[in-house]
Amino acid sequence: MTEPNLFPPVQEHLCSCSDALRIRPGAEACLKMPMRELHVSLPMRMDNGSLRTFAGFRARYNDVPGPAGGGVRYHPGETIDTIRGPAAFMTGKCALHDSGEPYRDRDAAQGVDLR
Repeated sequence: MTEPNLFPPVQEHLCSCSDALRIRPGAEACLKMPMRELHVSLPMRMDNGSLRTFAGFRARYNDVPGPAGGGVRYHPGETIDTIRGPAAFMTGKCALHDSGEPYRDRDAAQGVDLR
């Protein structure tokens, strides 16, 4: 089961609180989308000799606070949308907590069933 797409709620929340936080329109536009996304195709030779191609995604939401890092997920139902939301949440969490955590806001996924 894939996780829900958390990205639209993140964008809606940003829109709803940008006035209260006094975020300028230009900055709000920058915060609504990841700074970088990587989409890759991974060809793999299967045990039966056939060749299958799997999709892989990476989202770096905002690396202004420092280097970006995060986890990797393997699931056939992963999409770029399912990793944009968690990457955005990590950016916000680390910015609010200012924990000194060096790897903040990257998330990656590959559409692979490991069973």
